[in-house]
Amino acid sequence: VQLQASGGGLVQAGGSLRLSCAASGRSFSGYTVAWFRQVPGKNRDFVAAVRWSFGTTHYVDSVKGRFTISKDNAANTVHLRMNSLKSEDTAVYYCAVGSPILSAIRDDYMYKYWGQGTLVTVSS
Repeated sequence: VQLQASGGGLVQAGGSLRLSCAASGRSFSGYTVAWFRQVPGKNRDFVAAVRWSFGTTHYVDSVKGRFTISKDNAANTVHLRMNSLKSEDTAVYYCAVGSPILSAIRDDYMYKYWGQGTLVTVSS
């Protein structure tokens, strides 16, 4: 599976962005698709995930109510809508695909395929 992440950019605090993760090579069906983010010098952190076949979503507490992960079956694409952005959301965002058990859905080592990352910068 090859993943192409897009949609990053510079936005003011309080603004919005939509990230997209498109797959080529095979369908997302049966997989979990997640977004992680990483700030230089820090670990890669879980942001959100969607279990493709079930449609269930999972979020880290810090983005609940602000971010929405969604899937587009026809386009084989996952979106991350980010509203009310804060300076602490600044990071490189990566999409990832894997088959984690539910209890490990936030663990980056459970994901086999990774996109190239897209930079989100929120200015205060």
